[in-house]
Amino acid sequence: MMRQLVSCLLVVFSAMAQTDPVPPPAPVTLVYDGKPLRVPVSCTEEDIQGLGLSCSAESPCPVYLELSGLEVLAGRMILAGNLHTESATLSSILLTSEDSGKTWIESHPRIRQATLDQMQFFDLANGWISGQAIAALPRDPFFLVSIDGGKTWRQRPVFGESHLGSIEKFHFTSATEGRVLVDRAQSGEGGRYALLASKTGGDSWGILQITTHPPANLKFERTGSTAWRLQANAGTKAYQIEKREGSRWVAVATLQVQAGACAPAELQLTAPPEPVTPVTAAGSDAGDAVEVFQIGGAKPKKPDPKKKKR
Repeated sequence: MMRQLVSCLLVVFSAMAQTDPVPPPAPVTLVYDGKPLRVPVSCTEEDIQGLGLSCSAESPCPVYLELSGLEVLAGRMILAGNLHTESATLSSILLTSEDSGKTWIESHPRIRQATLDQMQFFDLANGWISGQAIAALPRDPFFLVSIDGGKTWRQRPVFGESHLGSIEKFHFTSATEGRVLVDRAQSGEGGRYALLASKTGGDSWGILQITTHPPANLKFERTGSTAWRLQANAGTKAYQIEKREGSRWVAVATLQVQAGACAPAELQLTAPPEPVTPVTAAGSDAGDAVEVFQIGGAKPKKPDPKKKKR
């Protein structure tokens, strides 16, 4: 009888752990129905590690919405601010409503580790929002510029290269001409403050002077709205957008301060493959010699052919 050695294949058991990065939230429309709105939160593994956050699945880091500016233009409402944890800034956020606060969308992509602060519209078309990246120190100040009344925005840097500093204040006197005062903190020679001017509507800037103290005769005064205001309500832990109606203020929309939480993505374990079952060749019997290959452990003894029954 023919003998055939059937070898068992090597079986390797493995458990693979995979962490999928959390994608940015898909564009959504927030609908105000009387309850405080909650903006979607996106927190990736890169954010947690890069910002040194001590977030875990058991103890996630709360993420807060901070709003710094409100503008209302002929029915269009614009909110600017940022999302942050207790120790780090995650991203900027810019919200727009076309129906007096009933629905809201994000009108500009979030800028990672950046804040949006002051806002000015010279007229119903031309507007600017100041911002900067937030790391160990504020850096790379920029403007979001709109020429269509805040419907769309484009980002423009104040400096031509990476630079420490934050925008202290700014003011445009026309659709094209404006000035900005930048606090350079510990950077640069000649002084802490840089005064720059633009004649291109914020697309480009040139330095006018650098001083140790803010220029004494510099006045960037803008008249605030008397018909609208943005309030933080400690009782409801929400921002309220309010409209004046006679002698009282009426809330037209509210947004929750705590927007969500930041935590690592859950590990996804894949099951190990099923072990391969040894196959006996046709025409052989259980007495045929079989050589077994395996990983680890004592090497199995080969059957002694002399002891085979005849």
